[in-house]
Amino acid sequence: MQSRVGSHGTLEEGGKDPVMKLANPARPLQLRLLQFLLLFLGVGIVFSLFSMYMIRYTGGPQNVVAMSEPIILPCVPEPSSLESWVKTPLSLSHKMNDSELFWRASFVPRINTYPFKRVPKIAFMFLTRGPLPMAPLWEKFFNGNEGLYSIYIHSLPLYQQNFPPSSVFFGKQIPSQMVEWGTMSMCDAERRLLANALLDISNEWFVLLSEACIPLYNFSIVYRYISRSRFSFMGVFDEDSPFGRGRYNANMAPEVNITEWRKGSQWFEINRKLAVDIVQDNIYYPKFEQFCRPACYVDEHYFPTMLSIQSPQLLANRSLTWVDWSRGGAHPATFGKADITDKFFKRIFDGKTCIYNNQPSTLCFLFARKFAPSALDVLLEHSSEFFGF
Repeated sequence: MQSRVGSHGTLEEGGKDPVMKLANPARPLQLRLLQFLLLFLGVGIVFSLFSMYMIRYTGGPQNVVAMSEPIILPCVPEPSSLESWVKTPLSLSHKMNDSELFWRASFVPRINTYPFKRVPKIAFMFLTRGPLPMAPLWEKFFNGNEGLYSIYIHSLPLYQQNFPPSSVFFGKQIPSQMVEWGTMSMCDAERRLLANALLDISNEWFVLLSEACIPLYNFSIVYRYISRSRFSFMGVFDEDSPFGRGRYNANMAPEVNITEWRKGSQWFEINRKLAVDIVQDNIYYPKFEQFCRPACYVDEHYFPTMLSIQSPQLLANRSLTWVDWSRGGAHPATFGKADITDKFFKRIFDGKTCIYNNQPSTLCFLFARKFAPSALDVLLEHSSEFFGF
C-alpha cells in the first residue's frame, strides 16, 4: 500500500518537478497581455463610434478640411503653347457676367498678322425668344461647310433648345438674359452675342439674325460675298422726321449731336474690328441707355449712330437682310405658306441695284425676314430651286 501510495505520490510529485514550476509564472503574464489587448480594442471601438457620431451631427468633415488646408497652394499650370490661347472654346457655357464677358471679349492683338494658320469664319448669331422654326432650312444651308462658320443663339433665359446632338444648333445657346423689344435690353443681347462670338479668334464676320430669317443663297455665295467685301453692312441713314431726328434727345450732346443722329435696321453684318468697338463701348452706351427710351427705339439708333461717328469709312450704309415694310405698321410683313411662290422670290431677287465694293451690283440681299413657321415645308421642298441648296 505504501509503495502504491508512494508511487501515486511520485506521480503527484512528478507534476511538481522543477521544470514545470518555471513555466507556471508565464500564464498570468499571458492573461494580462490578452486583457490589455481586449481593453485596447474596446477603447478603439468606442472612439470610432464616437468619431462617427461627431462627423454625422457636428459637421466634422468641414472642420477637418479647414484644419488640413495646405499652407502652400499648388500652382496652376500656365498655358504652354500658343494653341492653348487661340483654340476654339469647347463649350459656350460660362459663368461670366456681362462686365466680365465684355472685358474678356475686348482683347485685341496689336500685331495684325497671325502666327498660326487661321481660317476666317462667319459667326451666325440668332436672337430669338425661344425655338428656331427655320432650323431645318438652315441645316441644309450649313451642310458641308464645317470649319467656315460658328453659331450662337440668344433666347429667353429659361428656354432650353431641344436640338439632337447631330444638329449644327446643338449646344449653341449662350448664357442669356431677358429682352424687351425697343429697349436697351435688346442691344445688350446683341452685344452679348457679339462678345461670346469674339471669344473664338477665328470668327472674322458677325451676322445678326432672328428666328424668322432665312438664307437667300447657298453658303458658298454668302461666304464669298461677305469675305470679299471691304465694308460692313448696317443700315445707316439720316431721317428728318418724327421717327428719325424727332427721337433725338438734346441731353445726348456732346457725345451725340443731332447732326450725327442716325437710324437703321438692327439686322447687321460687321467685321471683327467693329464688333470689338461695339462690345467695348462705354462712351455712347450710357447716353443711349438713359435718353433713348420708347418712343425712341434704341435698337434702331444706337449701333448706326455710334459706328457712323467712329468708323463711317467702314460702313456700306445698307443691310444684307431684306424686309417688306410696304404694309405699314410698327413691324414688317410676315410671310406664310401661301406667300412662297416663284413670283414672290422674283420680287426679292430682281430689279434691285446697290453698291458693292464701290461698284454697282444686282446682288443686294443675302437673307430675308419675316417668315412664319407655316412656310417651312414649302421652303424646304423648293430650297434647291429658290436658293441653290
